[in-house]
Amino acid sequence: MQIELNDIRKSFTIYERPEGRWGMLRGAFTRSVRKVKALDGIGFTISEGELVGYIGPNGAGKSTTVKVMSGILTPDDGECRIMGKIPWKNRVEHVSQIGVVFGQRSQLWWDVPVADSFDVLKDIYAIPAADYRVRLRELTGALGVDGLLKTPVRQLSLGQRMRCELAAALLHRPRILFLDEPTIGLDAVSKLSLRAFLKEENHQHGVTMVLTTHDMDDIEALCERVMVIGHGRLLYDGNLSGLQDKYAPEVIAKVNTDQMIAAMYEDLSLT
Repeated sequence: MQIELNDIRKSFTIYERPEGRWGMLRGAFTRSVRKVKALDGIGFTISEGELVGYIGPNGAGKSTTVKVMSGILTPDDGECRIMGKIPWKNRVEHVSQIGVVFGQRSQLWWDVPVADSFDVLKDIYAIPAADYRVRLRELTGALGVDGLLKTPVRQLSLGQRMRCELAAALLHRPRILFLDEPTIGLDAVSKLSLRAFLKEENHQHGVTMVLTTHDMDDIEALCERVMVIGHGRLLYDGNLSGLQDKYAPEVIAKVNTDQMIAAMYEDLSLT
């Protein structure tokens, strides 16, 4: 298996200040503390070349899982191996084999032309010049960003920036691509273009993809397998049709994620 997670647990400490008019002042001397379980024993495996949807409501633990798999976060407990290596212990080797796109964060430099950001990434990943030119031409053509290379990132529309983010994440030919809300805020045309590109990249180059999203159109268009997480626990792992049949049989054209999660909690007596 290319991705293996077993009983992954991660908690965060939240410091809360007292409410009210004098809350800020009192908070300087005393604050209440609570622990939030982001991941509560998550475990799954993903084979090379799979395109998996990872869904759940806000705060369910999707982004935390992606950050553990990409080596950004270290879990409190459990085992995680990506291509046989532990992400947070083999960071340099690990990041050379993965690409990450966060819909609400950028890896491009805001005030410089897109091409300059690509050139910096070329040096960071030590991509040979000849391979870089071929790959850059291939990606910019497929994503339709050829004419944007001299444009500063801050002048791009959201759809243009996301296409450039994808190109940046794939320049070094990663074997795994983690996509965290990549279509958030995009218009319908941009979403269709992005989905078509991801499907082609998966089929043509065999890139394994893990896609977190609230947009079920993304899941239906791209993923044969879907995993559902809620309260840090894996609630479902299978095909989309099975998910619909079990938890939302009355929904025909669309699947409402929050509705299915609520049904799962009721079914599992977790509410």
